[in-house]
Amino acid sequence: MHKDLEEILIPTAELNAGIKKLGERISLDYAGRCVSLVGVLKGCVLFMADLVKHLSIDTRMDFMMLSSYSGAQSTGVVRTILDLKENIEGRDVLIIEDIVDSGLTMHYMLQNLRTRHPKSLEICTLLDKPSCRKAKVPIKYTGFTIPDKFVVGYGLDYNEIYRNLPYIGVLKKSAIEGKKT
Repeated sequence: MHKDLEEILIPTAELNAGIKKLGERISLDYAGRCVSLVGVLKGCVLFMADLVKHLSIDTRMDFMMLSSYSGAQSTGVVRTILDLKENIEGRDVLIIEDIVDSGLTMHYMLQNLRTRHPKSLEICTLLDKPSCRKAKVPIKYTGFTIPDKFVVGYGLDYNEIYRNLPYIGVLKKSAIEGKKT
């Protein structure tokens, strides 16, 4: 376990099993169709890469980068940093997100993508933190529901660090405050 972590919340084996289940469920729901996966950068990268390995359907992949965080706090203002390259009009679209907490970023993204007239638009998140929800968002696929703790690893970061951890861990308050542990 990394020295800046309080605990490992979701170990690697549990992550892998949960992602496999998500892939199987998505494949059943979209059987016979091609789904456009829209990954929300940067946090989705590891999750999306592993998820597509468990999909038995045709997929397209594209990415968006949105930002509403500064350090450990959400600013409440969502900015589009990178937009889609492909047209999603008339396509089945599945947003791939690492974590939904306040829901503000996902609410903004849903509104934005709906204006592009996809055939369908759903959300798949690795982690859901419903206790922090400020905007109601319809999440169709959830890997894990977690408590209100600041988590890192498996794509999730704190100031761009810890993304490479192969599990989901809870960051110590002292690491967030910049203290040595």
